[in-house]
Amino acid sequence: MTRRILDHPILGRIEDSNYVSFQFDEVTYQGIENESLAAALLANGIRKLRYHEESGRARGVYCNIGHCYECRVTVDGRPGVRACLTPVKEGMVVESGKSIPSREGRVMAEDE
Repeated sequence: MTRRILDHPILGRIEDSNYVSFQFDEVTYQGIENESLAAALLANGIRKLRYHEESGRARGVYCNIGHCYECRVTVDGRPGVRACLTPVKEGMVVESGKSIPSREGRVMAEDE
């Protein structure tokens, strides 16, 4: 079951859209082609995208405009991708974000 507003009183109705399939942590979901990955995950009830590197607390979509880096996930093997800025595509494979703290205390993607 997706959680979308398909007929908004101000923004209007979303007409038939091109739905695509993608995977998140080995489960297949549907999203609207080119909507943000964060929006597609939220529409499918996914709230937890990763765990904080030091506290271990769950993290999800926070600002949804690319400023905070809370929504980092691994997309098609590339870690540290912000879900809020990434368009969903057919066949995309997404995994919960994995990152490690650096020696300086800042967080860096595994490929840094």
